[in-house]
Amino acid sequence: MARRPGLERGEMTMLQHYYSVTVAILPFLWSGFVQTFWISLVAIVAGSLLGFVIGIVRSQRVPVLHQLFGLYIHILRGTPFLVQLYVFYFVLPNTGIEALQWSSDMAAFVSLSVYTSSYVAEIVMAAIDGIPTGQWEAAASLGLKRIPVLVLVILPQALKLTVPPMSGVYVNIIKNTAILSVIGISELTRQGEITIMRYPRDVLFVYGLIAAIYFVYCYPVLRFTRWAERKVGGTRHIDLD
Repeated sequence: MARRPGLERGEMTMLQHYYSVTVAILPFLWSGFVQTFWISLVAIVAGSLLGFVIGIVRSQRVPVLHQLFGLYIHILRGTPFLVQLYVFYFVLPNTGIEALQWSSDMAAFVSLSVYTSSYVAEIVMAAIDGIPTGQWEAAASLGLKRIPVLVLVILPQALKLTVPPMSGVYVNIIKNTAILSVIGISELTRQGEITIMRYPRDVLFVYGLIAAIYFVYCYPVLRFTRWAERKVGGTRHIDLD
């Protein structure tokens, strides 16, 4: 059955409308994406470095530090990130300590980095604990001290084990940047909420664009981690023929 010309014109008009909306809001969404990218990048790098150190210390069962870092991790992983963000942005600046009088951007960076470190620390500790004790004993039999054994023998093997779970942590951090809008950070979700005020009838479409941008950002992270897992932790097949 032939399609009615009026229906075709209606579909074209809708497509033109969505196209014009997309063109109008893309600069704002791009600005929010750039903010999301830099905040998540800093949080991932700083949080990974901090978590790496904490994970190593905990794996060595250093007295007092092991318990303190354990409490640190349990508090951060056992409370919502939104609550932690409020503590860093509202509570700590009210202590009167000059070093804690930070801006919303600094509160976002610090809170997200600290939150990231709690997950990375557990992954690193689990990876080190997952190395067979025979590796420690074999290296010690060669006369190596504990720290050289850790650095030269254990950590290279443990890092391979950290690659798969890190992808989930990093994607989770990227998605958690959406919560930063509550303290005025103009990240992607916040910019989307601002544009919805201009186009209240296109709420579903705007949020669909936001979700698509998050997906385009997160998917390469997952693919890169899969690639790194194959390169770093893959099994090498040797042809004996």
